[in-house]
Amino acid sequence: MKNKNKEPQFNEAQLEAVKHKDGPMMVLAGPGSGKTLVITHRTKYLIEHHQVEPHKILVITFTKAAANEMKSRFQKLMDGKYTPVRFGTFHAIFFSILKHAYHYDASNIIRESEKKKILSELIHQLDLEIEDVNEFVADMESEISLVKGEMISLEHYYPANCAKDVFTKIYNGYNQQLLRHRKIDFDDMLVYCYELFTKRPDILKLWQQQFQYILIDEFQDINRVQYDIIRMLAKPEDNLFIVGDDDQSIYRFRGAKPEIMLQFEKVYPNAKKVLLDVNYRSTECIVRTAAMLIEKNKKRFPKNIRTNNSHGEEVMIREFENLKQQNERVLEIVQKYREDGVPLSEIAVLFRTNTQPRTLISKFMEFNIPFRVKEKIPNIYEHWIAKNIMAYFKIAMGSKERGLFLQIANRPKRYLSRQIFDTPIVDFDRLYTFFEDKNWMIERLDKLAYDIKVLGRMTPYAAINYIRNGIEYDQYLVEYAEYRHMKVEELYEVLDELLDLAKPFKTYEEWFAHVKQYTEELENQVKQNNESQEDAVTFITMHGSKGLEYEIVIIVDVNEGIIPHKKAVLEDDIEEERRMFYVAMTRAKKELYLFFTKNRFNKTLDMSRFLAELLEREE
Repeated sequence: MKNKNKEPQFNEAQLEAVKHKDGPMMVLAGPGSGKTLVITHRTKYLIEHHQVEPHKILVITFTKAAANEMKSRFQKLMDGKYTPVRFGTFHAIFFSILKHAYHYDASNIIRESEKKKILSELIHQLDLEIEDVNEFVADMESEISLVKGEMISLEHYYPANCAKDVFTKIYNGYNQQLLRHRKIDFDDMLVYCYELFTKRPDILKLWQQQFQYILIDEFQDINRVQYDIIRMLAKPEDNLFIVGDDDQSIYRFRGAKPEIMLQFEKVYPNAKKVLLDVNYRSTECIVRTAAMLIEKNKKRFPKNIRTNNSHGEEVMIREFENLKQQNERVLEIVQKYREDGVPLSEIAVLFRTNTQPRTLISKFMEFNIPFRVKEKIPNIYEHWIAKNIMAYFKIAMGSKERGLFLQIANRPKRYLSRQIFDTPIVDFDRLYTFFEDKNWMIERLDKLAYDIKVLGRMTPYAAINYIRNGIEYDQYLVEYAEYRHMKVEELYEVLDELLDLAKPFKTYEEWFAHVKQYTEELENQVKQNNESQEDAVTFITMHGSKGLEYEIVIIVDVNEGIIPHKKAVLEDDIEEERRMFYVAMTRAKKELYLFFTKNRFNKTLDMSRFLAELLEREE
């Protein structure tokens, strides 16, 4: 693609895109096809060949990092001389428009911590019985963002994480607080900008004259309100140059609408279309296998992606009995490449969700192999379910702390109110006195006392089983899952993992020593590796891997229920999961490993349907 001269050697499709001047154009850019190259060179071409004034060009990306990278690449092309092309994210561009109209400044943008505080207070005021408050707050943030980004009327919105009336109160309460303090969030920037342009055609006209050529990167990730604003802004010339890949649209949960890109030619019938169909990143084997996967999606632009790279090693698909075997094989592969002189930073382990690699991380710690974690890996022992289990353990060991009893008193429901635990140390005799005229409550206290005694004689593994079945904690989770509009299997998974981790320990003391050591080591390793390890294996989710590339990619747990995720039920969801797997596969430059297990935490699993599709095609 590149020669030693300053100008790269463009292929035919790239050249067509770079030289495009007026009217709408859609550039379908497959993985590793040089889309950044095309955007920066087209910007340069507009200035140098078509004499477009640089300040009339707007280049939009989805992240600040991408905007800075694009700007830096462009400035290098222009030999570092100041060229006032505007590079920025949707939010940055739209906020600058609002600044002119409403005199906002940075202090009007609500900080993440303030947003979480408002939502936490609203949840507290509504007296909701939420165990996983941080998770619930994050869910509420996502849903509020979705409602605003789609400009959905509340009466037509059915929340995924709580009852409709609860969501309505939280949504309205949150927006009232924003208005009271003259704050706006990132979604308000879009909504207010849309309203401003709709109500004030005079202001819209000024900005249309300001930005006469608009280029958008990663267009497949656009949401409804962003698109509506851009369409207004691009009029009347419609010099809209969109670059993206419908096969890499993986943010529907954030409101991204891949169908906007699919319908672009209907909205702009005179739009030109060009396909960047040469993958300069991956070997022929990887490109071919990834194409076989994504072709199964129905809602997409058909493409024939090719590469001039070598044939390369065949994609390795491998089955393991259990997680232990899979982890050991990952370790072997990493050590082999290390011995062969491959930098660890060229190796990535990809997974669908950030809870998956916990056992693998333990293995890397054990063998002292440097790793870098791109997203926070939750410590299972900090999960509220684990804290409940550990509270039972501590009480079984003899603790009478009020805080521990408050954690387990109504898990499952025993109708023991907080008020009766009115001393720092819980005295069962006082509880019996309190309920002496209520035989049914005396029976419950007898059962609790008996359960604590039984737990006192057990190993951690047996105790977790007893808490789940004998004390009926599993049943409590069924009720909680229903209340929280979630699948109880997600909660059972935490218990299944705890059970698996508890196997080696004979006593509670051993268990707690392990928990302390693991927690400290995880914090130290992650901090140390993220800060000081230049050369380290990357652990990253499929979502997080987008836009990155590595020589060697190992994708673990390619099992049904994990990828595609068990929450994916509708055909649109399955297609999104397939796109996510496609993105993960196309991160690999030279070698790609796809691993799945027959068993995970004592549960039998099937191979992912995506692997089945690939194996079917190969036969």
